[in-house]
Amino acid sequence: MTLTLPNENQAFDIASDDGAVFKVRRHGNPDGLRLYLSHGNGFAVDAYYPFWGLLLDRFDVILFDMRNHGRNAQVGFDGHNYFQMARDVGSITKAVEDRLGGGRKVGVFHSMSARAAMKHAVEMDWIWDALVLFDPPNVPPREHRLYPAMRTFEMRLVEFAAARQEHFTSPRELADYYAESRAHAKWADGTHALMANSVLQENRVAGGWSLTCRPEFEAAIYLSALTIDLWPQANEYAGPTKLIAADPNLDKGPPTGPANQALAEEGGYDYQAIAGTGHMLQLERPQECVAAMLSFLANCGLGT
Repeated sequence: MTLTLPNENQAFDIASDDGAVFKVRRHGNPDGLRLYLSHGNGFAVDAYYPFWGLLLDRFDVILFDMRNHGRNAQVGFDGHNYFQMARDVGSITKAVEDRLGGGRKVGVFHSMSARAAMKHAVEMDWIWDALVLFDPPNVPPREHRLYPAMRTFEMRLVEFAAARQEHFTSPRELADYYAESRAHAKWADGTHALMANSVLQENRVAGGWSLTCRPEFEAAIYLSALTIDLWPQANEYAGPTKLIAADPNLDKGPPTGPANQALAEEGGYDYQAIAGTGHMLQLERPQECVAAMLSFLANCGLGT
């Protein structure tokens, strides 16, 4: 099955506060509630189409890739950290609102971008009418019973990313890798190829295709998850926040599931786990993820 992205309503460049340029795309219903979406480490938001494609009839959907990912040009390592990525979330949102006009808006973020949005919301500024966080890889404090599992998880990802293949003869080579990987086996039909096309850029110098997010950049984000010190209570957000997570009881599932369950219980979050899913839940069971989000928005008075 081949997934084809719809044409965007608008596309424009936005600069963050350090000058990094982000390629923003607008899809869907311009009269609907505005949703801002981004993605996890090493991935790209275009490939979340099985999820966000279900939202286009009702919502004004704003897509952007995090720095050094997806459609964006590489901008170097100095700003490739959670502090700057949190600032990017604020800068991009403000610039889009200035350009398109303000109104009600919701942040919908997964994994790395969810952690950046959490940091921005609790340490810098609350800018949302509601915030939806899909399986952020929350690392608890060192004394927590789940810290060893999350530390082991992140260190394995550091080793994986640092050693991963960076150059490919074609997107098909990477798509085949995704399809054969146990971690990605449950993605919706067509998503493996879409993801490969979304995270690669043609290498006009060396030939073939190269990852937009270089392996050492990806590895650095996994490593920094252990030092970001972000385990906030729900009341630290100035507005409604929903935590939608991987199944904490999934056999051989990622430790992000139990970690988010613990954060929700200890921090008083509005929380829901999507049964049978791992960390990439929006690509595994997009309809269930959309339903969980819509229920939350309706409870917030943000139904359309």
